[in-house]
Amino acid sequence: MSSRRTTAMATAVTGSLLTASFSAMMILSFTASADDQGPGSSKGGKAMDAAPAGVKLTTLLPEKISVDNGSKKTAITATVRNEGTKASGDLHLLVVGFDGLKVTNVQGCSAIGEKDLPPGSNSGFTCSVGALAAGKSKSYAVDATYDLNKAGKICLPVMSADGKKTFWQQGPVPFGTTNPSPNAPATPLLLGTDNKPVAPGGDATLPKTGVGEDVLSLGAAGAALIAAGAAGLYWSQRRPRQRSLEG
Repeated sequence: MSSRRTTAMATAVTGSLLTASFSAMMILSFTASADDQGPGSSKGGKAMDAAPAGVKLTTLLPEKISVDNGSKKTAITATVRNEGTKASGDLHLLVVGFDGLKVTNVQGCSAIGEKDLPPGSNSGFTCSVGALAAGKSKSYAVDATYDLNKAGKICLPVMSADGKKTFWQQGPVPFGTTNPSPNAPATPLLLGTDNKPVAPGGDATLPKTGVGEDVLSLGAAGAALIAAGAAGLYWSQRRPRQRSLEG
């Protein structure tokens, strides 16, 4: 075989390998960016009832999510974390949707009955977190839909197992965009940004939605969620108790 032919074959093989490597890198890069929700953020969060000594609870939501413009589906990671120096007692996390954002499922959690949802919310799930050791966290995969013609908010209260105390509450905090992309396959939304939908006429407007045409304040939502959380956590215990009282 001539040296010229050998060189040509080596060049062709090298080119093929480079092309394959480049394609693989593109696929991996696309997959990573599609799943990347950015760093977790406690934006919109506030400590409520005093936690036990040495326990410091917070929640995290992704800085950005993406809504499929066709199916309206989106995925959110909700995380509860103990940043303290001591283990917490048993905890429950609620994941509640408002206005255009509707929570359809939270992995490993139970849906809150419609009659037990806080005023102004459209969906909710309760999660049995258990006890969190110091410095530990637990994350939940949240499936949701988002009507991009409305504002959309989510709320994460962290409660005691008996539902009597809310140690931390993030939200209701908005996900949204000030630059709608109705013709794109998906619309990226940022945490802490009010959604600015595209009206039928093409003008970007923010419709008034929710109770009293205003989003619930943190305090009002907190009180409602405490009540809803207790009801949601006790729905299985309340009925046997009622039957024993009636008997």
